[in-house]
Amino acid sequence: MKIELNISTELINEIALSKHQTISEKAGAVVTFSGIVRAQEGESQISAINYESFDEMAEHQFKLIFSEINERWPIESIRLIHRIGIVKVNEASLWVEVISCHRKEAFDACQYLINEMKSRVPIWKKIINK
Repeated sequence: MKIELNISTELINEIALSKHQTISEKAGAVVTFSGIVRAQEGESQISAINYESFDEMAEHQFKLIFSEINERWPIESIRLIHRIGIVKVNEASLWVEVISCHRKEAFDACQYLINEMKSRVPIWKKIINK
């Protein structure tokens, strides 16, 4: 399974990322997910979220999750970008792409990755109120 992981302060350009897919002839499914900062968090109106990361531990946890995915599903590749720093409303804080032969495996692996990331990877968010 091919893996690309990037924890970055750079804006996520989803259009450019989609144009640079590496898809084999076996691939039948490409699932992408974008996590966008919304203007409301609970009862609070927000203008941005400040993400912080313990990068070395985050990368370690991501690798463990990728290994688990590799054991459970026949996935060709995963690309994941998570922004850190200040991410404004309507900007992407997370972008994931999963490529596999079949859609069920791609969807299942993508959902597993996001759920496990949220519970295990040391990336924290601090809401910036309006």
